[in-house]
Amino acid sequence: MRVGVLTGGGDCPGLNAVIRAVVRRGAEHGFDTLGYLDGWRGPLEGLSRPLATADVDGLVAVGGTVLGTSRTNPRATDDGLARIARRLADDGVDALVAIGGEDTLGVATALAAEGTRVVGVPKTIDNDLSGTDVTFGFDTAVSIATEAVDRLRTTAASHHRVLVVEVMGRHAGWIALRTGIASGAHVTLVPEQPFDLDDVCGLLRRRVDADGFALVVASEGAVPAGGGDLAVAGQGTDAFGHVRLGGLGERLATELERRLGVETRTVVLGHLQRGGTPTAYDRWLATRLGLHAADAVAAGETGVMTALRGTDVVRVPLAEATGELKVVSEAEYAEVRALSG
Repeated sequence: MRVGVLTGGGDCPGLNAVIRAVVRRGAEHGFDTLGYLDGWRGPLEGLSRPLATADVDGLVAVGGTVLGTSRTNPRATDDGLARIARRLADDGVDALVAIGGEDTLGVATALAAEGTRVVGVPKTIDNDLSGTDVTFGFDTAVSIATEAVDRLRTTAASHHRVLVVEVMGRHAGWIALRTGIASGAHVTLVPEQPFDLDDVCGLLRRRVDADGFALVVASEGAVPAGGGDLAVAGQGTDAFGHVRLGGLGERLATELERRLGVETRTVVLGHLQRGGTPTAYDRWLATRLGLHAADAVAAGETGVMTALRGTDVVRVPLAEATGELKVVSEAEYAEVRALSG
């Protein structure tokens, strides 16, 4: 039996650990593994490489993805899904393991609906996929962001500044929420809860008056209540139609400095949150999800995704994972709000 594997969308710590687990467990099942390069571009354009156990030794600790990735969207290409199905058949691939977030798994869901055998593995630093308690990559991103805020605390205090730290999070504020709590930030802003700028300034004023500095953690997709000039402007869209976000931190810092009369700077962590060595937790989670994905293929399943539920890895329908985003609730945001100011 031949199994294909690909990684799509943004890169993420732990991708290589999944690839390693799929290949190694696949070898136990007697699978021959073919890696497709650069996400869905691989099967669309016939870009692939064989993967043996020797090719994946040591990958558990390596960030990024040895297969490469892209935001290629087959559904935006004429006959894209059919071309992928033909390519898999031509390559003798019996089943495909697709590792990705909502967009990559959305394509996987469509392929499965049309008869291609597909098993998904949930990947995103945003932790916004329904169907699983946690996605791998999230823990690493939060750890990187928290360390950054810890470091910025000392320079903010030394210069008596307000520092705005912009983290990733288009529609879901999980990174900001966890980072804000873990770092002891004075204000945390998430997309799910539009913020009142007057309230934010009031909290920061009290903190600056008490300590001489303040720290703000803001998701890139956070917006002020009622919209307004601080709303992030689009900078074009990607292949899946998502607006490319950018600029919230800088605009917010400019407005805060104007209102507070305190020097305010911005730090945009951006792709730092995606890069480097995955945490031990993400290596563990990614490995387990990959092992169970290979087992799902061996069991003849399709249209499912491996997911963490409590301490167990289970299989859930792909449609459940991509049906709606998992976002921060009001109750969860209330926890960070209680620590603000």
